[in-house]
Amino acid sequence: MAEIKYEDALKKLEKIVDDLEKGDLSLDDALKKYQEGIELSRICNQRLESAKKKIDLLAKNKKGEFELKPLDGAKLEE
Repeated sequence: MAEIKYEDALKKLEKIVDDLEKGDLSLDDALKKYQEGIELSRICNQRLESAKKKIDLLAKNKKGEFELKPLDGAKLEE
């Protein structure tokens, strides 16, 4: 699947879920929609994980060991 924004992927996924819940699709169409939905779900999950990694910060603790901390809770020292 080509590069797609998180919001767009989520909207498409919501539409697929709605279509599947209606139950008006043939088995073949339902399977195609299901497969597309799984791929969109993976894309959304990857985008969320990527965003989380950008927000986390690698910092040293009191023992001098590196640990991952949320960016908003970490204090940067120069």
